[in-house]
Order: sequence, then C-alpha cells, then structure tokens
Amino acid sequence: MHLRHQIVALAIVPLIVAILTITAFITWQSTTLVESSIDTFEKNMLKAKENELLNLTNLALSAINEVYAKAGPDDEAAKEEVKAILKGLDYGQDGYFFVYDYDGNNLVHPRQDFRPGRNWLGLVDPDGDRVIANLIAKAKEGGGLHQYKWEKPSSGELADKLSFAAGLGKWKWMIGTGVYLDDVFAQTEAAKADLRENIRMTFLVVTLIAVPAVLLVFATCMLVTLRERRMADNKLKQLTQRIIDTQEEERARLARELHDGISQNLVGVRYAIDLASRQVKNRSEDASKAIDVGVEALNGAIKEVRRLSHELRPRVLDDLGLTPALKALSENFTERTGIEVDMEASWRDMLRPEASTALYRIAQEALNNIERHSEASRVEIRLWSERTRVRMTIADNGNGFAEEEVKEGRGGLGLRNMQERMAHFGGLLLVKSGPEGTRLTAMLPKSANHEPERRSEAA
Repeated sequence: MHLRHQIVALAIVPLIVAILTITAFITWQSTTLVESSIDTFEKNMLKAKENELLNLTNLALSAINEVYAKAGPDDEAAKEEVKAILKGLDYGQDGYFFVYDYDGNNLVHPRQDFRPGRNWLGLVDPDGDRVIANLIAKAKEGGGLHQYKWEKPSSGELADKLSFAAGLGKWKWMIGTGVYLDDVFAQTEAAKADLRENIRMTFLVVTLIAVPAVLLVFATCMLVTLRERRMADNKLKQLTQRIIDTQEEERARLARELHDGISQNLVGVRYAIDLASRQVKNRSEDASKAIDVGVEALNGAIKEVRRLSHELRPRVLDDLGLTPALKALSENFTERTGIEVDMEASWRDMLRPEASTALYRIAQEALNNIERHSEASRVEIRLWSERTRVRMTIADNGNGFAEEEVKEGRGGLGLRNMQERMAHFGGLLLVKSGPEGTRLTAMLPKSANHEPERRSEAA
C-alpha cells in the first residue's frame, strides 16, 4: 500500500474509535439518566404503596376503635367482634387484614383458612426472613413497614410483599395488611427492558450510519489520492518532457551560436593566419595588416565565448549579486535589440543564491520572449521588497497575448518554466497581458530569504 494510503488509514482508525467512544459515552450517559429516572419512578411507586398501607391500616383501626376502646384485656366477646370486623374488611383479590398475637398465633387470615389457630412465629420466607417475628417486632415498636416474600392468593405464587404492622397493646395483638410489589417491579423491569432495547437500537443505528460514512470518506480519500497521483504522474511526465525540450532547445541555440558566431570567427582567424603566413614567407609588407585582421577576428571569437558563458551563468550574479546581474542583462539586451530598458531596484539583497538565480532566469526568459514576440519598444524592470518578501515586475508596451492560455496551462514553454521556478520556492508568478502590453510579477515568500544568523549566547 502507498505511504499516503497508510497515512489516510491511520487517520481513519482514530476517527472510527472516536465515533464509537463518543457513541458509547452518550449511550452510557443516557442509560444512567434513564435508570435514574426509573429508580425515581420505582421509589415514588413504593412511596405511594406505603401511603396506601398507612391509609388502609388507619381505616381498619378506625373500624374497630369503638369496640376496642370499650373492651377490657380479657373481653372475649369484643375480641370476636373485632375479628369479624377485620375479616370483612378485605379488598380485592389480594387485599386483606391479618391478625397475630404476640406469641405468633394466627387469629385472622381471610385468604388462608389453614393459618388461624396455629403458631407461625418460626415461619421463614425463601430469603431467610422470619416474617411473623419481624412483623410482631414492628408492631411492638409502635408500628412499621416490613418487606418479605409471601404467597399471592390470586395466583398461588410467591411474590414480594410490603406490609404495615400495628399493635393492639391491650390485647397483645399485631394487626396488619400488605400490598404485593410484583406489579411495581414488573413495570420497572419492563421500562428497563425498553431502555436496553432502545439503547441497542440507537447504538446499532449510529454504527450503521457512522461506519459506512467513515468507509465512504476513506474510499473517497483513496479515489482522490489515486486521482491526484495520476495527475502528479502526468505532470511529472509533462515536466520531464519539458526539461528534455528545454535541454534540446538550449543545445540547438548553443549549436547555432557556435556555428554562426564562434565557428565563423575562428574560420576568419584561420584564413587571416594563413594569409599572414604566406605574406611573411613572401616578405610582403601587408603581413602585419593580415595579422591585425586575424587578431581582430580572434577578439570577436573571445567576446562571443564570453557572451555565451555569461548567458549560461553570469559571473556577476555570483560575484556582485542580483541587482548588478540584472543591470548587466538589461544593458546587453538594449545593446543587442535596441529596446530601451528602465530598471529600478529598491531593496536589500536578502535572497538565497538559488532564489536569486530563479529571478535572474525569469528576467532572462522574459526579455527573450519580449525580443521574439512582443514588438515592444520599452521595458520596465522593478525589483523591491514588501515586508521582507521580494517582488520583481517586468512590464513592456508590446502587443501582449491571450491570458486564457496561461490560465489553462497552454502557454509557451518559457512561461511554464517561469511558473515552475516560482512554485519551487512556494512563490507565485502573475501574468497580466493585453493590447497595451504585458506585465509579469514574480513574488517570493519569506522562506526564500537567507536564514538569520544565529548569535551564540554568552557563556
């Protein structure tokens, strides 16, 4: 796999983990909130059951109060009358009142006829709770609530039951009633089941949305990367071809210069030397004149070699800097073409050598284009810096060209070379052309400047 694809994959994995983590956190937070609400709902329902038991117990005590208040500790008739009243106070299928004496003997139980007359003090429920003993203890304390497991009359199954026990101290009786809590627990359990199902569905929906979305992003990134890679490969091929074309063009130019210039001058030198040699042998008075002609031709060849050397790599650029090199380039251009060049430089040389070379080559290529195509009579070159960013403008009054060709990448080889030189340093090359002429602006970033000298700290 390509390194860039690996980087994209490594970026996608944390994204998936982050999405799942956030989803899990939101799910946990929602679960906690809903469970808290369910617990509150359960507590409220239990509180309502407690109030119901208190009301029922007070109702029963009010029903027997008149008889109980007038009776003595051993008034059997009153006791029987109270038992009868309590047996008749049952409510619903599972609502009734029960009575035990403090010794654990059952006196009243409307739903279970086998309990009256027997002692149940040692009765223990499946959880190990001593039910009757604890209810009697609550009654002796002045009354209280107690939860335990008891057989539900309507179904015959064991269920959680909450009872309130009150004491009739004069007779040493415990009177109580209770409500079954299975409906409360069933409602809360159903709510919790719904919560779990909702959370599962939410997590599933988020996963089904997030994971394909991330995979889609990954696939899109892969496609974009593949497309960019193809474009980069095409640009690289085009660049390679342009480099080859540039090399061939430069070689052809040098070949023409050598053949038409230096070679012709050297041939002239050879003829002059041959003529001088014959005249010397013949002791002719014109020998010195022929030698002078040869020397002049040789000087022309030397000048031509210097000119070509200057065009390939001007020494003044290395020795004196960009501004003198541009001035020399402008003067040679004017001398060769007759086109006036007005140059203005208001800056402090701060560029790295390779950046200076890039600007010099851009100016050189621009002047060549002006000479070949623009039919201009005047050129302006301005070099300045703006907030430590170097700028160079080259403008002419020639006939211009269509800017669309540059924007669409169909410009000449020279313009593309200039743009690539600027792009190498992260700079820009702006071209504006019209009937009034062409203006070319090269802009370099701060990164093209010399690195500031590091001053060593004093020890």
